[in-house]
Amino acid sequence: MLNWDEFHEDDTTATEASASTPAAQQEAKAATPSPAPDQVKDSAASYQVADQDRLARARQALSELDVAAGLEELEMGAARIEVDDKQMINARADLNQLVPFKYEWAWQKYLDGSANHWMPQEVNMNADIALWKSADGLSADERRIVERSLGYFSTADSLVANNLVLAVYRLITNPECRQYLLRQAFEEAIHTHAYQYCVESLGMDEGEVFNMYREVPSVAAKSTWSLKHTQSLARADFNTGTPETDQELLRNLVAFYCVTEGIFFYCGFSQILSMGRRNKMTGVAEQFQYILRDESMHLNFGVDMINQIKIENPHLWTPEFQDECTQMILEGTELEITYARDTMPRGVLGMNAAIMEEYLHFICNRRLAQIGLKEQFPGAENPFPWMSEIIDLRKEKNFFETRVTEYQVGGALSWD
Repeated sequence: MLNWDEFHEDDTTATEASASTPAAQQEAKAATPSPAPDQVKDSAASYQVADQDRLARARQALSELDVAAGLEELEMGAARIEVDDKQMINARADLNQLVPFKYEWAWQKYLDGSANHWMPQEVNMNADIALWKSADGLSADERRIVERSLGYFSTADSLVANNLVLAVYRLITNPECRQYLLRQAFEEAIHTHAYQYCVESLGMDEGEVFNMYREVPSVAAKSTWSLKHTQSLARADFNTGTPETDQELLRNLVAFYCVTEGIFFYCGFSQILSMGRRNKMTGVAEQFQYILRDESMHLNFGVDMINQIKIENPHLWTPEFQDECTQMILEGTELEITYARDTMPRGVLGMNAAIMEEYLHFICNRRLAQIGLKEQFPGAENPFPWMSEIIDLRKEKNFFETRVTEYQVGGALSWD
């Protein structure tokens, strides 16, 4: 706390300190003389100026500043930016000019994401702590689900954030999309914070949980698959501009948006949210509910980016590349099914690995269809319709026997 006494001279009197009433303040103000013109003029002499040699060097450096070359390097020509100058990738338009918007959907998603702001500490974890510490509060299978979920997700969102910051942001050449990417990166940090908050609140072994992505095979396989698709784009010498490199960026977007965020998160989220529906680990479930809604918007934004790149660069969407993307999404589905079998060796929470497999086949079909690819599991249905209600931001949410009527800042949530 600031000690305001430190800001007064030693001879400050008690009388001066006590003159705090409005009347006293008015009287003091009236009694204070205005500075004379010459006092104002000479006020600059009351502080020490910079070393003259150093100041001269600063002025010399500025005189040598090549503004024209700088503008050329920033690709800022004399003409103002037109909407048609903007593109998702390989644009020559100035990236620092946010408007005029070309992709209104990107800006709207930024606004929606900002309206959804929440923080982990807003969620009460007391009931979860008591249940977790109770010897008979949860079954061994339920505990396994909580541990595995926190083990995977505690680092998964960091992997996504790293991909955004180190790879995708640099290569997407549209400022309104970049604006949303910055918001998404911040949300990934909040999600990682939320998992850490859950782990700390429950008193779990942090070393064990945060190292599952390297030590537990079903978790490590998913993390390794995601990391594989970041490596080339994160190189400092990687740039788009050729069909091969443009496809590499598109491949990365499919991997992270359609698979990592669009498939890898769904088994764990449905498990934890199913637990919350049974009035167990409600704090963790509430955190996951907020996170899932954020991730749903991330997914939709990524799908829009992929499809916009396809529209602007149809030569990239070859039959061979479409086949490769289909295979990637199938690989992700198989990895998530393996994870489901590991986390649910027996039936629990009204679900089992076989039911989860159909759910993941349903999700796989959705991801393929969203980017214009053929479904691979015709007829697969959603055995968890309540998941769709939670994900859909535009509908009222049925959750813990209540309804969230609007998803805004966490402290402003309206429950009825």
